[in-house]
Amino acid sequence: MDAVIHSAAFRFPVPHPHRRIRTSLRQCVHSIRSSASLPFPEKKAKYYEHLQAAVDVVDRACRLCVDVQRSLLSSDGNIVEKLDQTPVTVADFGVQALISLEMGKLFPSIPLVAEEDSAFVRENNLVDAVFEVVTDKSSINDNELSRDDVLMAIDRGGKDAFLFGAEPATYWILDPIDGTRGFVKGSGALYVVGLALVVEGEIVLGVMGCPNWQYGDSDILVDEIQGGENNMLRSGIIMISHVGCGTWRTRLSDAESRNTKTARDWTRCLVDGFHQVHEARFCISDSQTWESLPLSAKFTATTDSNRVGEKQILLLPTCCGSLCKYLMVASGRASVFILRDRTERIIKVWDHAVGVICIHEAGGKVSDWEGSQLNFAVDEIERRVLFPFGGILVTNDSLHDRILDIISSS
Repeated sequence: MDAVIHSAAFRFPVPHPHRRIRTSLRQCVHSIRSSASLPFPEKKAKYYEHLQAAVDVVDRACRLCVDVQRSLLSSDGNIVEKLDQTPVTVADFGVQALISLEMGKLFPSIPLVAEEDSAFVRENNLVDAVFEVVTDKSSINDNELSRDDVLMAIDRGGKDAFLFGAEPATYWILDPIDGTRGFVKGSGALYVVGLALVVEGEIVLGVMGCPNWQYGDSDILVDEIQGGENNMLRSGIIMISHVGCGTWRTRLSDAESRNTKTARDWTRCLVDGFHQVHEARFCISDSQTWESLPLSAKFTATTDSNRVGEKQILLLPTCCGSLCKYLMVASGRASVFILRDRTERIIKVWDHAVGVICIHEAGGKVSDWEGSQLNFAVDEIERRVLFPFGGILVTNDSLHDRILDIISSS
């Protein structure tokens, strides 16, 4: 491994107690250029081969998304809607098929828990479109892959595809596109492809791909930039975590780098170092308001980073989906993501699993509103649903107990 250490800034500086400061977003411990595919040695990572494969397939899945999204700029032909009115694209089904095919080929004994099934593809005559985008990115020879193979690959992760039991289990958890509303906006809004591996009940690795992430240390987020295709294609990020090896990020590969043995530049990620609630930067669910959360009893919210009062918090615009909020906190661009449980909406495992390990390995913390760890085995049969008490709290760890106290007192 060819390693070069570039920096050693561990956390945000703590601001002066009487002055609000918009600090730099630089959060990395150090950067490494690695001729290997991962930023740490194989002997340190028990699931090295699984993570290698996951990085490769999520990278290709992100390229699939970019290609499909580019086609949406001039046509709405690939946009469809599910019964719950969530927009779903050919890319959503294509990503699930691609990842299911590739991981099923490499690790056939490990089942998949994922969001989609093929019924909608069949009913809406999308089979050919999905087949085309999958074969374009799959490592499997076109002559060896049929439309039925693609449909079965989608169903391999669908509801009732695999029945678990009370014992700890090993399986992949996939969210093919988290933030599909952002995906179909086509204006650089954030969305994430997320894949995690659970081994005997423990999340041991995770990979998130975010094609529209603005890479670097700027405070400006891609979803704050108005623009079209040029902004959409300018950048992207792959974030990885392995138990005991930390959280790292690298650029999403382009077509040229995928065809060469170019070394990757990996940057270690840490959560930020804010200790005071009113100094932290918050993300909330797109479907919830600040006023619906317990912290609103003590703090009002503003989105203007230049005008944050002592009894206010800064609320960051992060567009759609939950995983991009985990990515924000793990990368140090946000301090807190708080989600309230609602009786009318079920919390699904794929919206959180990969985010949990990325946060933990970056030095943060995830719990329900009572401080308990999320139980990914509470749905003993299918492993598809979470039941966190009150909701989910994701923080930089320093703020976790303080916010739990506010929630409890409210």
